[in-house]
Amino acid sequence: MLENLDVTSVTIKLPFRLNHVNCFIAEGADGWTIIDTGLHDLEAYNSWKPFLDSRKISDIIVTHHHPDHYGFAGGLQEMTGAKVFMSKIEHETASAIIKKERDETLKENYLNCGIPKKVVEDMTNTETSFNQMVSPHPQVSGHLKAGDKFQFGRYEYEIFDAPGHADGLITFFNKENSVLFSTDHILPKITPNISYHFYGESNPLEQYITSLREYKKLEAELVIPSHGKPFKNANKRIDEILKHHDERLVQIIDIVKVPSTVFDVCLKLFGENLTSHEMRFAIGETISHLEYLINRGECSKDIFKGIFQYQV
Repeated sequence: MLENLDVTSVTIKLPFRLNHVNCFIAEGADGWTIIDTGLHDLEAYNSWKPFLDSRKISDIIVTHHHPDHYGFAGGLQEMTGAKVFMSKIEHETASAIIKKERDETLKENYLNCGIPKKVVEDMTNTETSFNQMVSPHPQVSGHLKAGDKFQFGRYEYEIFDAPGHADGLITFFNKENSVLFSTDHILPKITPNISYHFYGESNPLEQYITSLREYKKLEAELVIPSHGKPFKNANKRIDEILKHHDERLVQIIDIVKVPSTVFDVCLKLFGENLTSHEMRFAIGETISHLEYLINRGECSKDIFKGIFQYQV
Protein backbone atom coordinates (compact mmCIF):
# COMPACT_ATOMS: atom_id res chain seq x y z
CA MET A 1 0.00 0.00 0.00
CA LEU A 2 2.62 2.52 1.07
CA GLU A 3 4.83 1.66 -1.89
CA ASN A 4 2.17 3.03 -4.22
CA LEU A 5 2.38 6.32 -2.34
CA ASP A 6 6.20 6.42 -2.41
CA VAL A 7 6.11 6.46 1.39
CA THR A 8 8.18 4.28 3.72
CA SER A 9 6.94 3.32 7.18
CA VAL A 10 9.58 3.27 9.91
CA THR A 11 8.15 1.23 12.76
CA ILE A 12 10.00 1.91 16.02
CA LYS A 13 9.70 -0.29 19.09
CA LEU A 14 8.46 1.26 22.35
CA PRO A 15 9.06 0.01 25.92
CA PHE A 16 5.34 -0.01 26.76
CA ARG A 17 2.33 -2.26 26.37
CA LEU A 18 1.65 -0.26 23.20
CA ASN A 19 4.96 -1.53 21.86
CA HIS A 20 5.51 0.41 18.64
CA VAL A 21 4.91 3.63 16.76
CA ASN A 22 4.72 4.01 12.99
CA CYS A 23 6.71 6.95 11.70
CA PHE A 24 7.03 7.81 8.02
CA ILE A 25 9.56 9.16 5.54
CA ALA A 26 9.05 10.29 1.95
CA GLU A 27 10.47 12.72 -0.54
CA GLY A 28 9.10 16.24 -0.31
CA ALA A 29 9.51 19.45 -2.24
CA ASP A 30 13.03 20.30 -1.02
CA GLY A 31 14.31 17.01 0.30
CA TRP A 32 13.01 14.19 2.47
CA THR A 33 10.29 14.71 5.05
CA ILE A 34 9.90 12.69 8.25
CA ILE A 35 6.57 12.42 10.04
CA ASP A 36 7.02 11.66 13.77
CA THR A 37 10.17 10.32 15.33
CA GLY A 38 9.80 7.86 18.22
CA LEU A 39 11.38 8.35 21.65
CA HIS A 40 14.89 9.73 22.05
CA ASP A 41 16.50 6.36 22.69
CA LEU A 42 18.82 3.87 21.02
CA GLU A 43 15.91 2.07 19.35
CA ALA A 44 14.89 5.22 17.47
CA TYR A 45 18.48 6.09 16.60
CA ASN A 46 19.13 2.66 15.10
CA SER A 47 15.83 2.78 13.19
CA TRP A 48 16.53 6.15 11.59
CA LYS A 49 20.28 5.91 10.99
CA PRO A 50 20.09 3.93 7.68
CA PHE A 51 17.78 6.57 6.19
CA LEU A 52 19.93 9.48 7.30
CA ASP A 53 23.04 8.06 5.65
CA SER A 54 21.57 8.25 2.15
CA ARG A 55 19.04 11.10 2.22
CA LYS A 56 18.97 14.82 2.84
CA ILE A 57 16.31 15.35 5.49
CA SER A 58 14.79 18.79 5.00
CA ASP A 59 11.70 18.69 7.23
CA ILE A 60 10.40 16.90 10.32
CA ILE A 61 6.68 17.07 11.01
CA VAL A 62 5.53 16.26 14.53
CA THR A 63 1.84 15.36 14.76
CA HIS A 64 1.62 16.01 18.52
CA HIS A 65 3.73 16.42 21.64
CA HIS A 66 3.46 12.90 23.10
CA PRO A 67 6.93 11.40 23.65
CA ASP A 68 6.59 8.53 21.17
CA HIS A 69 5.94 11.05 18.38
CA TYR A 70 7.93 14.09 19.53
CA GLY A 71 10.76 12.58 21.54
CA PHE A 72 13.53 12.19 18.95
CA ALA A 73 12.65 15.31 16.95
CA GLY A 74 15.35 17.39 18.61
CA GLY A 75 17.93 14.65 18.20
CA LEU A 76 17.11 14.19 14.52
CA GLN A 77 17.22 17.94 14.01
CA GLU A 78 20.73 18.06 15.48
CA MET A 79 21.82 15.20 13.22
CA THR A 80 20.29 16.53 10.00
CA GLY A 81 19.75 20.26 10.30
CA ALA A 82 16.13 19.74 9.30
CA LYS A 83 13.38 22.22 10.09
CA VAL A 84 10.74 21.04 12.56
CA PHE A 85 7.06 21.84 12.20
CA MET A 86 4.03 21.13 14.40
CA SER A 87 0.75 22.77 15.31
CA LYS A 88 0.85 25.88 17.48
CA ILE A 89 -1.17 24.23 20.25
CA GLU A 90 1.17 21.27 20.47
CA HIS A 91 4.25 23.49 20.37
CA GLU A 92 2.85 25.56 23.25
CA THR A 93 2.02 22.42 25.21
CA ALA A 94 5.49 20.98 24.71
CA SER A 95 7.02 24.31 25.76
CA ALA A 96 4.95 24.38 28.95
CA ILE A 97 6.10 20.88 29.81
CA ILE A 98 9.73 21.91 29.23
CA LYS A 99 9.27 24.75 31.74
CA LYS A 100 7.63 22.31 34.18
CA GLU A 101 4.75 24.72 34.67
CA ARG A 102 2.45 21.88 35.75
CA ASP A 103 4.66 20.04 38.24
CA GLU A 104 3.48 21.93 41.32
CA THR A 105 -0.20 21.22 40.78
CA LEU A 106 -0.06 17.72 39.31
CA LYS A 107 0.17 15.86 42.62
CA GLU A 108 -2.58 17.99 44.12
CA ASN A 109 -4.87 17.26 41.17
CA TYR A 110 -4.22 13.53 41.46
CA LEU A 111 -4.92 13.60 45.20
CA ASN A 112 -8.20 15.41 44.50
CA CYS A 113 -9.12 12.40 42.36
CA GLY A 114 -8.99 10.16 45.43
CA ILE A 115 -5.79 8.42 44.33
CA PRO A 116 -3.69 7.03 47.23
CA LYS A 117 -0.50 9.01 47.95
CA LYS A 118 1.84 6.14 47.04
CA VAL A 119 0.15 5.72 43.67
CA VAL A 120 0.32 9.50 43.10
CA GLU A 121 4.06 9.50 43.80
CA ASP A 122 4.59 6.68 41.32
CA MET A 123 2.48 8.41 38.65
CA THR A 124 4.24 11.77 38.94
CA ASN A 125 7.67 10.12 38.98
CA THR A 126 6.74 8.24 35.83
CA GLU A 127 5.73 11.47 34.10
CA THR A 128 9.00 13.25 34.96
CA SER A 129 11.01 10.19 33.87
CA PHE A 130 10.01 10.96 30.27
CA ASN A 131 12.18 14.09 30.26
CA GLN A 132 15.24 12.23 29.00
CA MET A 133 13.17 10.60 26.25
CA VAL A 134 12.27 13.98 24.72
CA SER A 135 15.57 15.82 25.12
CA PRO A 136 16.99 17.76 23.42
CA HIS A 137 13.83 19.57 22.43
CA PRO A 138 13.64 20.78 18.81
CA GLN A 139 13.71 24.34 17.64
CA VAL A 140 10.35 24.69 15.90
CA SER A 141 10.57 26.61 12.62
CA GLY A 142 6.87 27.10 12.00
CA HIS A 143 3.36 26.05 12.86
CA LEU A 144 1.06 23.85 10.80
CA LYS A 145 -2.66 24.50 10.62
CA ALA A 146 -5.75 23.00 9.05
CA GLY A 147 -5.87 23.64 5.32
CA ASP A 148 -2.10 23.73 4.84
CA LYS A 149 -0.86 21.43 2.07
CA PHE A 150 2.47 19.72 1.52
CA GLN A 151 4.05 17.21 -0.83
CA PHE A 152 4.81 13.84 0.75
CA GLY A 153 6.03 11.19 -1.62
CA ARG A 154 3.96 10.93 -4.76
CA TYR A 155 1.01 13.03 -3.62
CA GLU A 156 -0.03 16.24 -1.94
CA TYR A 157 -1.75 16.08 1.46
CA GLU A 158 -3.97 18.53 3.29
CA ILE A 159 -3.67 19.00 7.04
CA PHE A 160 -6.75 18.46 9.22
CA ASP A 161 -7.22 19.19 12.91
CA ALA A 162 -7.90 16.13 15.06
CA PRO A 163 -8.55 17.19 18.68
CA GLY A 164 -9.19 14.64 21.40
CA HIS A 165 -6.12 12.49 21.91
CA ALA A 166 -4.13 15.75 22.00
CA ASP A 167 -5.60 19.23 21.69
CA GLY A 168 -3.54 20.13 18.63
CA LEU A 169 -3.17 16.73 16.96
CA ILE A 170 -3.10 16.86 13.15
CA THR A 171 -3.73 14.34 10.37
CA PHE A 172 -3.04 14.32 6.62
CA PHE A 173 -5.52 13.54 3.84
CA ASN A 174 -5.08 13.06 0.10
CA LYS A 175 -8.48 13.47 -1.52
CA GLU A 176 -7.39 12.20 -4.94
CA ASN A 177 -6.67 8.71 -3.60
CA SER A 178 -8.81 8.90 -0.43
CA VAL A 179 -5.80 8.23 1.79
CA LEU A 180 -5.74 9.37 5.42
CA PHE A 181 -2.64 9.37 7.61
CA SER A 182 -4.76 9.21 10.75
CA THR A 183 -1.87 9.48 13.26
CA ASP A 184 -3.40 8.71 16.70
CA HIS A 185 -6.88 9.93 15.82
CA ILE A 186 -8.29 6.70 14.35
CA LEU A 187 -6.56 3.42 15.20
CA PRO A 188 -7.47 -0.03 13.84
CA LYS A 189 -7.54 -2.26 16.95
CA ILE A 190 -7.51 -0.05 20.03
CA THR A 191 -9.31 3.18 20.81
CA PRO A 192 -7.05 6.24 21.16
CA ASN A 193 -6.58 7.41 24.72
CA ILE A 194 -8.76 10.48 25.32
CA SER A 195 -7.50 12.02 28.54
CA TYR A 196 -8.36 15.03 30.65
CA HIS A 197 -5.04 16.66 31.61
CA PHE A 198 -5.95 19.42 34.10
CA TYR A 199 -4.83 21.89 31.43
CA GLY A 200 -5.91 22.71 27.90
CA GLU A 201 -9.26 21.47 26.60
CA SER A 202 -11.86 21.11 29.38
CA ASN A 203 -14.00 18.56 27.52
CA PRO A 204 -11.66 16.50 25.30
CA LEU A 205 -14.11 13.66 24.76
CA GLU A 206 -16.68 16.06 23.33
CA GLN A 207 -13.98 17.46 21.04
CA TYR A 208 -13.02 13.96 19.96
CA ILE A 209 -16.55 12.74 19.26
CA THR A 210 -17.37 15.89 17.29
CA SER A 211 -14.18 15.53 15.29
CA LEU A 212 -14.82 11.87 14.46
CA ARG A 213 -18.23 12.77 13.08
CA GLU A 214 -16.61 15.44 10.92
CA TYR A 215 -14.06 12.91 9.65
CA LYS A 216 -16.87 10.70 8.38
CA LYS A 217 -17.45 13.35 5.71
CA LEU A 218 -14.03 12.55 4.22
CA GLU A 219 -15.08 8.93 3.58
CA ALA A 220 -11.43 7.89 3.63
CA GLU A 221 -10.90 4.53 1.95
CA LEU A 222 -7.35 3.82 3.14
CA VAL A 223 -6.26 4.69 6.68
CA ILE A 224 -2.60 4.68 7.69
CA PRO A 225 -2.35 4.91 11.50
CA SER A 226 0.52 5.60 13.88
CA HIS A 227 -0.11 2.33 15.74
CA GLY A 228 -1.18 -0.86 14.02
CA LYS A 229 -1.41 -1.69 10.34
CA PRO A 230 -3.09 0.24 7.51
CA PHE A 231 -6.77 -0.60 7.05
CA LYS A 232 -9.70 0.12 4.77
CA ASN A 233 -12.95 2.02 5.41
CA ALA A 234 -12.41 4.79 7.96
CA ASN A 235 -16.13 5.27 8.54
CA LYS A 236 -16.65 1.70 9.69
CA ARG A 237 -13.90 2.09 12.28
CA ILE A 238 -15.21 5.51 13.35
CA ASP A 239 -18.61 3.97 14.06
CA GLU A 240 -16.95 1.26 16.16
CA ILE A 241 -15.05 3.86 18.20
CA LEU A 242 -18.17 5.97 18.75
CA LYS A 243 -20.03 2.88 19.92
CA HIS A 244 -17.21 2.07 22.35
CA HIS A 245 -17.48 5.49 23.98
CA ASP A 246 -21.28 5.28 24.16
CA GLU A 247 -20.95 1.95 25.98
CA ARG A 248 -18.31 3.30 28.35
CA LEU A 249 -20.50 6.28 29.23
CA VAL A 250 -23.41 3.96 30.05
CA GLN A 251 -21.06 1.89 32.20
CA ILE A 252 -19.90 4.97 34.12
CA ILE A 253 -23.43 6.19 34.70
CA ASP A 254 -24.18 2.85 36.32
CA ILE A 255 -21.04 3.10 38.51
CA VAL A 256 -21.79 6.61 39.78
CA LYS A 257 -25.29 5.79 40.93
CA VAL A 258 -23.47 5.90 44.26
CA PRO A 259 -20.98 8.70 45.08
CA SER A 260 -17.63 7.76 43.53
CA THR A 261 -14.18 9.27 43.20
CA VAL A 262 -12.25 9.29 39.95
CA PHE A 263 -10.08 6.52 41.36
CA ASP A 264 -13.15 4.44 42.27
CA VAL A 265 -14.50 4.69 38.73
CA CYS A 266 -11.10 4.07 37.17
CA LEU A 267 -10.56 0.81 39.04
CA LYS A 268 -13.98 -0.47 38.02
CA LEU A 269 -13.30 0.38 34.38
CA PHE A 270 -9.69 -0.73 34.04
CA GLY A 271 -8.92 -2.94 37.05
CA GLU A 272 -6.00 -2.69 39.47
CA ASN A 273 -3.30 -4.47 37.47
CA LEU A 274 -1.86 -1.34 35.87
CA THR A 275 1.64 0.08 35.82
CA SER A 276 2.03 3.69 36.97
CA HIS A 277 2.42 4.64 33.30
CA GLU A 278 -0.83 2.90 32.40
CA MET A 279 -2.59 4.36 35.45
CA ARG A 280 -1.89 7.87 34.18
CA PHE A 281 -3.71 7.07 30.94
CA ALA A 282 -6.54 5.28 32.74
CA ILE A 283 -7.14 8.16 35.16
CA GLY A 284 -7.08 10.71 32.32
CA GLU A 285 -9.53 8.67 30.29
CA THR A 286 -11.83 8.25 33.29
CA ILE A 287 -11.93 11.99 33.97
CA SER A 288 -12.61 12.83 30.33
CA HIS A 289 -15.72 10.65 30.38
CA LEU A 290 -16.90 12.03 33.73
CA GLU A 291 -16.43 15.62 32.54
CA TYR A 292 -18.31 14.81 29.35
CA LEU A 293 -21.25 13.57 31.42
CA ILE A 294 -21.13 16.68 33.63
CA ASN A 295 -21.22 18.96 30.59
CA ARG A 296 -24.25 17.05 29.33
CA GLY A 297 -26.01 17.45 32.68
CA GLU A 298 -26.04 13.69 33.27
CA CYS A 299 -23.72 13.69 36.26
CA SER A 300 -22.84 16.02 39.15
CA LYS A 301 -19.53 16.73 40.89
CA ASP A 302 -19.09 17.78 44.51
CA ILE A 303 -16.06 18.00 46.76
CA PHE A 304 -15.86 16.20 50.11
CA LYS A 305 -12.76 16.55 52.32
CA GLY A 306 -10.76 17.75 49.34
CA ILE A 307 -11.76 14.86 47.07
CA PHE A 308 -14.11 15.12 44.10
CA GLN A 309 -17.21 12.92 44.22
CA TYR A 310 -19.30 12.13 41.16
CA GLN A 311 -22.90 10.98 41.19
CA VAL A 312 -25.88 10.83 38.84
